[in-house]
Amino acid sequence: MKDVFFLVCDGLKGLPEVIEQVWPQTIVQTCVIHLIRNSFRLTSRKHVDALKRDLKAMYEAPNPDAAAVALAELDEKWGAKYPALVRLWRNAWTEFVPFLDYDVEIRRMICSTNAIESLNARCRRAVRARGHFPTEQAAMK
Repeated sequence: MKDVFFLVCDGLKGLPEVIEQVWPQTIVQTCVIHLIRNSFRLTSRKHVDALKRDLKAMYEAPNPDAAAVALAELDEKWGAKYPALVRLWRNAWTEFVPFLDYDVEIRRMICSTNAIESLNARCRRAVRARGHFPTEQAAMK
C-alpha cells in the first residue's frame, strides 16, 4: 500500500504516531463508538441517559468549534463528578475531530471500526471452522 487517506483506529496507543511516520498525509480518526463506550465505563449507570445527550452534542456537532463548545459544557456539567471522562475526550480530541469536517452521511461510514471488526470476526470464524489454508489459492475460494 502506497498511501492511506483516512484511518479509523480504536485508540491503540502509539498507532497515530506510527501511521504518521509511514503515511504522513493520513488523517487519523479515533473510533467514536469506542470513545462513547469508554465514556460509559467511566460513569455511573444512573447518569447514562443524560450523558448520552451531552456526548451526542459533541459527535453530532456541525464543526470542530461547535464540538469544542460542547466539550466545554460537558466539562462544566460532569468534570467535577467524572474528571476521567473529560480527560478521555481531551486526550482523544486531535484524533476525534477530523471526521467533523465531513457531511453526516460520510461521518456514519468513517466514525467507527465496527464494520472492519465484524469482517475480521467472520474471517476468523471461517478459518477456525475450516482449519488453515494449505495454499494461497485455497484462501481465495
